[in-house]
Amino acid sequence: MRPDYADLSYLHLDGSLTQAAGAAGNDELEAAANSQVLQAGEIKSPVVIESIELLLNNGLYFVRSRSKDGSEGVAVASERAEYLHPLLKRLIIPYFIGKDARDLEKLLDGVYVHESNYKLAGLALWCCISWVEASLLDMLGRIAGKPVGELLGGVIRSEVPFYVASGNRGTTPEEEIEVLQRKLEETGAKAIKFKVGGRMSKNADSIAGRSEGLIYLTRRAFGDGMAIHADGNGSYDPPEAVRYGKMLEEIGAFFYEEPCPFDHLEETKEVADALTIPLAFGEQETSMRRFKWIVANGAAQVLQPDLQYNGGFIRTTRVARMAALKGMAVTPHLSSGFGYVYVLHFASYIPNIGKYQECKTGVRDTGYLLAPPMEVKDGFMKAPSGPGLGLDAAEVNRVLRKACAI
Repeated sequence: MRPDYADLSYLHLDGSLTQAAGAAGNDELEAAANSQVLQAGEIKSPVVIESIELLLNNGLYFVRSRSKDGSEGVAVASERAEYLHPLLKRLIIPYFIGKDARDLEKLLDGVYVHESNYKLAGLALWCCISWVEASLLDMLGRIAGKPVGELLGGVIRSEVPFYVASGNRGTTPEEEIEVLQRKLEETGAKAIKFKVGGRMSKNADSIAGRSEGLIYLTRRAFGDGMAIHADGNGSYDPPEAVRYGKMLEEIGAFFYEEPCPFDHLEETKEVADALTIPLAFGEQETSMRRFKWIVANGAAQVLQPDLQYNGGFIRTTRVARMAALKGMAVTPHLSSGFGYVYVLHFASYIPNIGKYQECKTGVRDTGYLLAPPMEVKDGFMKAPSGPGLGLDAAEVNRVLRKACAI
């Protein structure tokens, strides 16, 4: 009997797995990929969308939705809105106007085919859709008086452990150790991530010998208790990816992220099959069918959909449900800016969430928008518990009064 994706008692919350998972076939994966996620049945009256607008204040982009009865929802878009806003305004927003926000799940399918939007399928399209979805979920959560996690499956955890990450490739191993040490001192984290390779570089290292030196130096510097993650950003072909993966196995690293280019699915599976270290993959994936292929074929052990790149909470929840059927953990990729808030909400209700989520500098830039303000302490962040996205309504209104329409 296959485990139900809503009852993951076989999954340990530290990210390790028991033997009960993994028997699901294509039909079960397809059902999970098309499953109902949003639970808005307690909102009895229609929530007719009257307006959706994009606003800018001091480098932050906001998507504000309003209903005909005066309800409001606000989400924070990424900096990609600077160049994606024409697509958002011309192709995405008009479809939602006049629709009932309670039908959000169906609307996501509808906007994809509306005016042949599917011909633009990819990160740019789904980012725009994700911002509208987050704004409408915030509206529905405020109406229901619940955080978005309660609308999407039910909150099961309030605190989320994280790893600190460095995006550097131009540092020496010794310099990178210093960077990571400062991040650990600031946050109390028990896990780190660093970059290996040269980023989509066809096996070239960013600095000759840097990756190998950093892999071994990191374990010596931080000891056996540190959970170490390494990110290849598509740097390698399979033989070179395996070579570095063996080094990471030697030091007992936690997972190895995207060693091959993001669209090289078969090559990534080849690497996964050759290694024992868990492979993490999927940050730039936007296709539910390709996610299903990755899950069905064991091309990774950890899935990394991005909540914005992949189109939002509902689609990414479906990815997590497919992963759960195969006993796989999900550790979302984190877009910069406000993306950490979306990850915290996602982690609050997803049973098969990975042990650590990513912490980036956006906490300092946008934490004041939440109630209470977001803080990083002892390696944990708390998922916002207020209605919707948990924004501080007074603070957001103050910021939006000074914002300009895009």
